[in-house]
Amino acid sequence: MSHFSSAMLEKNPAWSQLLGLCPLLAVSTSVVNATALALASGFVLLGANTSIASIRRWIPQFARLPCFVLVIASFTTCAVMLMQAFSFELYLRVALFVQIIVTNCMILGRVEGFASKQSVPRALADAAGTAAGFALALLAVGATREIIGRGTLLADMEMLFPGTASWELSLADQGMLLATLPPGAFIVAGLLLGLGNALRRRAAGTASKSPP
Repeated sequence: MSHFSSAMLEKNPAWSQLLGLCPLLAVSTSVVNATALALASGFVLLGANTSIASIRRWIPQFARLPCFVLVIASFTTCAVMLMQAFSFELYLRVALFVQIIVTNCMILGRVEGFASKQSVPRALADAAGTAAGFALALLAVGATREIIGRGTLLADMEMLFPGTASWELSLADQGMLLATLPPGAFIVAGLLLGLGNALRRRAAGTASKSPP
């Protein structure tokens, strides 16, 4: 549990390490897009971490990086094929950023820095925590941009879960277009990052002042 919470909160790949910001900012125009990328990234990270931890003793030193990339690419291909099979319309909206998961420094960094040196249970816990932390960042930015930019929440979620009724919540008649554009992504992410850091400092200050 400590590996999970550490990877999710203290070492959150998006907020603490500032990794994977390109897909985070590009895809997070809505909750459904953010959820799709979060699920795909989590699937690849869990599969890659577990696989590398299982075979790490048989990977020669000179071939470490090619092996890591090959494993990540294999799971990325599986994620792409699953999205194409079960939610093709949504896949078309996030296709580019799902396909380049193989080059995501967040995933390669966890495989190289942790999974290749740890047991399978620890690698799995680290992957789950990292995936949860990245998903949390994606959903926070996606929900905020969707609410401000469109005045809705959970719009088009039936694309991710075919056969279900509309999930959309209408919160305003119209939104602020800026939030859905690239500059809006930087503004929203920056404000959320600042808010998160302020809350973390406040929590740390409260903990230090509390009596032993």
